[in-house]
Amino acid sequence: MNGTGSREALRGSGRLAELDLLRFLAAIAVLAFHYFIAFASVWGDRPAELFPAISTVSGLGILGVELFFMISGFVILMSIWGRGLGAFALSRLVRLFPAYWVSVAVTAAVYGLTAATALDPKLSLGEYGVNLTMLQRAFGVYDANGVYWSLWVELRFYVLISILVIVGVTLNRCLAFMGVWLLAAGFFAGSEEAWVDLVVMPKYAAYFVGGMAFFLMTRFGPRLVLWCLAGISGGLAVNAAMDRVAGRIENVGYAAMPVPPWAVAATVIGFYVLMAMVALGWLGWLRWRGLVVLGALTYPLYLFHTPAAVLIVPALRDTLPPPLTALVTVLAAMAFSYVVYRVAERPLQEFVKSRRRRRAASPSPSHLPALSSIPLATGEKASVP
Repeated sequence: MNGTGSREALRGSGRLAELDLLRFLAAIAVLAFHYFIAFASVWGDRPAELFPAISTVSGLGILGVELFFMISGFVILMSIWGRGLGAFALSRLVRLFPAYWVSVAVTAAVYGLTAATALDPKLSLGEYGVNLTMLQRAFGVYDANGVYWSLWVELRFYVLISILVIVGVTLNRCLAFMGVWLLAAGFFAGSEEAWVDLVVMPKYAAYFVGGMAFFLMTRFGPRLVLWCLAGISGGLAVNAAMDRVAGRIENVGYAAMPVPPWAVAATVIGFYVLMAMVALGWLGWLRWRGLVVLGALTYPLYLFHTPAAVLIVPALRDTLPPPLTALVTVLAAMAFSYVVYRVAERPLQEFVKSRRRRRAASPSPSHLPALSSIPLATGEKASVP
C-alpha cells in the first residue's frame, strides 16, 4: 500500500488501526518496565533478579512513553486539522478525563481503604482533589499515580499545538512551528531552567515533532523537508532517550536496570522506522477489528496497571511463582481497564459524538427557507411585513 492509499484510508475512517496496535504495545512496554524493573517495593525484591531473562527488554519499556509522545504528535495534528479551538479542547477533555478521574478515585481508595503501602504517594484528601485537575504539578502537588507525569507533558503539548489551531493549520505553518520548536529544543538541550522545561520541553519535543512530521507525510506525501525534520528530531530523540535511561541507571544501578546504550538508540530508531512505515502506508494491511479494542484499552491500562500491581502482587507473591503472579496481575489490569473503557469512557464519547452528529444535521438559520415561502395549512403563504 503506497502513501496515497494510506491517505485515502485516513480520510475514509479518520483512524489508522496500526496506531492502535502501536499504542497498545507502548502501554505494554510501560507495564513491563514497571512490573519487571521498577516496582521493587511491590515485589519486595529486585524485579530484575526475579525476571532475569527479560530484564533488558523490560528495562527498554521505559521508552514506551516516548513512543506515546510520537503517536500523540501524529494523532493530535491529525485531529486539529480543520477544527476550532473549542472542538479540540472538548475532544481532549472527553478523551483524557473520564478514565483519569476514575484512576484518581481508585488510587485514593487503594491507599485509604486497604493496607497497601507500596508506592503510596501519601497525599491528603485535598491533594487528591488537586490531582483531579491534572494540573497538580503546576501547584506543587505530587502525582497520585507515578504515570501522571506524562499527562503533564501532554497537556503542555496541547497548549503549544493550540497556537496552530488559533492561527489556522496549514502545511507551511506546521513546518514553521515544528522547525522553531526543534531549534529551541536543540538550543536548550541540557538546560536546567524551570521555564525551559515548562515551555520548550527539550527532553520530549523531538518525539512530538517526529510524530507530526510523519502525519504530514501521510497527508501530503513523503516530502524532503518532512524527512529532514524527522531525521533531526530522531537525532535529538536518541540523545534525550540515552540521557534519560543513563540517569535511571545512575540512580538504581546497572544490575537493577541492565540496559546498554546501544539498545536504547536502537529502540528509538525502531520507533521512527515504525512511524515511517505508518506514514508510507506499509502497515495498512493491519485491519483486524480487534485492534480498535486494543487501542481503546491502552489509556485505561496505562492508568490502572499500577494500582493493580499494588493490590495483587503482594497478595500473591508468597503463594504463586513470580511469572504466574505477574500473569494474573496483567490479566486483572486488562480486565479492569476494559470495564473502565465500557463504563466511563465510551458512554461519554458516544454521547458527545451523537450531539455533534445532531448539530451537524440541524440546518443553520441561513439554510432555512424564508418564512414568506413556507406554505400554511390553508395553502396560503405567510405574510411578512
